[in-house]
Amino acid sequence: MNRSILQLAIPNIISNITVPLLGLVDMYIVGHLDSEDYIGAIALGTMLFNFIYWSFSFLRMGTSGFTAQAYGAKDYREQANTLLRSLSVAMSAGIVIVLLQYFIALAGFFLLNADPTVKVFAHQYFYIYIWAAPAVLGMYTFNGWFIGMQDAKTPMFIAITVNIVNIVLSFAFVYGLGMKIEGVALASACAQYTGFLSFILVWNMKYGWLKKHIDFSVLKNLHAYIPFFRVNSDIFIRTMALIAVTTFFMSASSKSGKDILAVNALLMQMFILFSYMMDGFAYAAEALTGKYIGENNRFLLKRLVKRLFVWGTIIALLFTLIYATGMDYILALITDKKNILELSKSYQSWVLLIPIAGFSAFLWDGVFVGATASHQMRNSMLIAVGAFFLIYFMFSDASANNILWLAFIVYLGLRGIIQSFMAPSILNDSR
Repeated sequence: MNRSILQLAIPNIISNITVPLLGLVDMYIVGHLDSEDYIGAIALGTMLFNFIYWSFSFLRMGTSGFTAQAYGAKDYREQANTLLRSLSVAMSAGIVIVLLQYFIALAGFFLLNADPTVKVFAHQYFYIYIWAAPAVLGMYTFNGWFIGMQDAKTPMFIAITVNIVNIVLSFAFVYGLGMKIEGVALASACAQYTGFLSFILVWNMKYGWLKKHIDFSVLKNLHAYIPFFRVNSDIFIRTMALIAVTTFFMSASSKSGKDILAVNALLMQMFILFSYMMDGFAYAAEALTGKYIGENNRFLLKRLVKRLFVWGTIIALLFTLIYATGMDYILALITDKKNILELSKSYQSWVLLIPIAGFSAFLWDGVFVGATASHQMRNSMLIAVGAFFLIYFMFSDASANNILWLAFIVYLGLRGIIQSFMAPSILNDSR
């Protein structure tokens, strides 16, 4: 069992770890430009794109669960058609996002409070990177499908390729061509299309034999979309609730001034780094849970969960140790702004609580996605989000930024606790 988990988790961890490392590189680049406003601009731009793209995270999560169950059941037709349905939704949504970019920017930046200079830089970032929308959503679909097929190595190699392209182009555009934040955005867009085209090429090479099982009539059969959208509507609501927390977190940070915004943007990189590490095990949970449910093997499903939590505990303790001993060094690598680094020390203790508070929620999310138990995952998220806002609005007058971090830690921990109580309904169901 441990071998099966690690064969899926390690490639996913390598894939995922490149994402926060890329974020750190972007922060490094803008953190060494001529103004700290670029740090806040990247934070705002990233927040808006998170809202846009995470709204469609069901393309990855839903595709992974359905594909894994089809893989376990050896249903080749459903394996092929799950990809087809998901890609059709991804491409349609990506085109609509590009067409509506002006209205998205108008609404998004109106709701986000920030210094006017920061908003100007954020607009520059937004109007370039938005053109990558079809590629980003297409990659969501392919990532979910490959994971569901128990193939974690392909997404790993493509993620590495994407991020190498992104980093190289970022340095070339910013330091070579003097493009500043526009160069970071353009590099990201080019890298996303590199990844999407790579997925298409690799799919044809490795899984081209599935073409004979594709049924294009499913695109016209609205009834065939009902299970897909029923599960994904719950995931969408869950994702919107998650986005509400992350968006509000940065918006509330900006109300405390651009220095607090920059500090929280830096510290949240520590959460992102941990989250992508844990997502590697969550993705393994998705693939194996779906497979065991497809095989109707309840015994292995329960055994999987026990092993996952052993690994989760180890990872959480390891990250707590790393942050306790090396956070100052990590932050100093990201930016050389002394005032931001000094101010961050007042809030670093909150970061130490992130791994223990959050690891179980990531693991349960993977199990729930693989089981397509979307309504349980949705409900646990809504309760945790309600607690986040309740704590913040009740106590924020005392010490706004400390209460903001307290609410965030409670939100992380509560998700895992609630899901633990809901889990027996999944583990005892041998669908």
